[in-house]
Amino acid sequence: MESNDPKKYTEAGTDIEEVKRQNANSGLTYNEIKEVLAKSCGFGTGQYSDTDAEAVREQNR
Repeated sequence: MESNDPKKYTEAGTDIEEVKRQNANSGLTYNEIKEVLAKSCGFGTGQYSDTDAEAVREQNR
């Protein structure tokens, strides 16, 4: 490998920029999926929900 090579590699020879590119195109992250579930029907995902719990309680009274 040349020292003036603009690509960055790990010691094992993995192209770091290629890994970053593939990760960016891999889809939703774990937390993004939990957020989607919370907004649709998820269980145990309250921290990601944008539902106003107090408004729902008022509506149900």
